[in-house]
Amino acid sequence: MTVIVRDFRPADAEDWVRVRRAALPFMVITPERVVFDLATAHPGKRYRMLVAEENGEVIGTAQVGLAHESPEPGQAFCNTFVHPERTARGAGTLLMRTAEEYLALAGAASVYTWVLDTPADLAFAGKHGYAPSRPAYFFHLDLAGATLPPRQELPAGVELRTAADFADDPRPLFEADAETTADEPSDTPALLTDYEEWLTETWRSPGLDHDLTSVVVADGEVAAFSLAETDGVDRYWSGMTGTRRAYRGRGLAKLAKNDSLHRARAAGYTDAYTGNDAGNGPMLAVNRWFGYELCATEVRHVRKLG
Repeated sequence: MTVIVRDFRPADAEDWVRVRRAALPFMVITPERVVFDLATAHPGKRYRMLVAEENGEVIGTAQVGLAHESPEPGQAFCNTFVHPERTARGAGTLLMRTAEEYLALAGAASVYTWVLDTPADLAFAGKHGYAPSRPAYFFHLDLAGATLPPRQELPAGVELRTAADFADDPRPLFEADAETTADEPSDTPALLTDYEEWLTETWRSPGLDHDLTSVVVADGEVAAFSLAETDGVDRYWSGMTGTRRAYRGRGLAKLAKNDSLHRARAAGYTDAYTGNDAGNGPMLAVNRWFGYELCATEVRHVRKLG
């Protein structure tokens, strides 16, 4: 049967999620989030979503675009996933080829992709000219059965809030997110400078749970936070946990994440997931402290175009 690649349509959202969950079950994603991300993507991102279809069945997906928030121009991404039961049909190759042609026309010089650390996936990346760059990890916590660290008495001058408490003015959370994101290890570091873009893509995202996102305020200033993303049913994802530079070394990231996890369990979420770059030692230590267990490894790969 012939495999074709075409642009994603909103009617594909359920199939998109089905493929992604089969290929990468550690990510928390919903059809609403998929459609939202495409509809609200910044024009500079040149964001495009592709599907591979065989006999009317969606068997593969790709997210493609420019790393427009990076200070280095010409960096792009292409993350391709094929349903594990529909491999060896050429879908991955066709998705990647279509994506690379599009990105080259959009001005990309380098394309980055995440590849699961399995012999088949690594061989596929190498065959298509991608070289390994850096590893990252997926972790899982059995939120229903785990013994979370007890809530501790707050230090003087410190209080816990939620993102919902900032509904009238979320700018302090944007500023904290921008500062911590700038320090996050990455091949394509991001500088968050556009508040309106952050409001559209992050704050208003249907995946972000404002009530489960915990914020540590010290001396009246946002000092640390733990963003919570959910599927609205039972799966919880730590989207970002960070501490502003002036407040590091005081255990505030642990405080924020512990509060968020307690809130998530009380709300009925049973499985917590998170991801960490291998070079992010502080957050790796925090997640080990909570009892997260490694469930998969990804390897960042890059290919130069032209």
